[in-house]
Amino acid sequence: MAERIYSQRLGKIADEQFQAALDHFHLGCFLHAEAIPFGNFGQNVFVTSTTGEYVLRGCPHIWWQFPTEQFFARQLYKRTSVPVPWPYLVETSPEIFGWSFVLMPRMSGLQLADPQVKAQLGTADKLGIARALGKNMAHMQELTWPIAGRYNAARETVELFERTQEFPWLSMESLSDIETITYSERVLGHLRHRLASAHTCNAATTTQEDLAWVEELIAEAQEAFDEPYEPCFLMEDYKEGNLVVTQHSNSWQVSGLFDLMQAHFGDGESDLSRPIGEYLNEDPQLAGTFFEEYRRHRVLRSGFARRFPVYMLLDRAILWEFFQRQGWSWWPEEWTFRNWASQYIAPEVILNQL
Repeated sequence: MAERIYSQRLGKIADEQFQAALDHFHLGCFLHAEAIPFGNFGQNVFVTSTTGEYVLRGCPHIWWQFPTEQFFARQLYKRTSVPVPWPYLVETSPEIFGWSFVLMPRMSGLQLADPQVKAQLGTADKLGIARALGKNMAHMQELTWPIAGRYNAARETVELFERTQEFPWLSMESLSDIETITYSERVLGHLRHRLASAHTCNAATTTQEDLAWVEELIAEAQEAFDEPYEPCFLMEDYKEGNLVVTQHSNSWQVSGLFDLMQAHFGDGESDLSRPIGEYLNEDPQLAGTFFEEYRRHRVLRSGFARRFPVYMLLDRAILWEFFQRQGWSWWPEEWTFRNWASQYIAPEVILNQL
């Protein structure tokens, strides 16, 4: 039995196991598998069979990951023009690999998570890709829902955000005391929790002064959160690393979108934060191009300039708290959260378009 380690997370996998997975979904005879050298968690392997090319995704972070990704992939596939891997085939039994797994079609296109691919792109190509991401995000947000909430895989339905689910550190004394919350309450609670956690990790880099500064920005945005909106699809990790792109003539387009674990329904403006932040790190012109194209397809609501800093602070706080827990940094040692995050919350490439 030939075995190979495709990632540390997945461990050793034998060819016979790949064949058993393919047999389970009637996807032909196994030909070969290929490790994926990029990505943060090592959940995926490229698999080729006599019926096509697939991605095997395994060892979920938590039991509901794959059912949640399947739900949102189905909704995007059926109700929008966004290219997602479908069918998204989930097997919950650990019998074959020791963990549940997914088989889905491999999406064609350039893997922008691959540094070698990015290094070959010129300025015009990068701008075209940023434009494609802006347009694709607008199409993603055509998927709307009657409520802002998260998919409950156990009940197979979208439910309002609940304080006990979203904020276990604020859990009530009993399950009968579950309290539903609005999307803005979810955002502010999540932001405060992430910063409190980062403060616990290192009070010298997430200071009380930083926390007070964030509260000032929240207070300035409070009324803007009352502006009505239609809940739509949010990915919460929309960036070049979670998609593939193709070029037709001189035009780029997103040809595949994946990694939908954190997806939910809420205020679509919030999802602008991650790609804008990523592009500001690389080249502010890319951030401006992405935002300009998004605005060609989606109208911003009144109060955006006050809400956006808070949405960006949440995105930065998610990353910052993770960095603090891991002990990672690539900024000056003396910087605090405010030093790092303030460069993202009022970018001229965004404000000049408002």
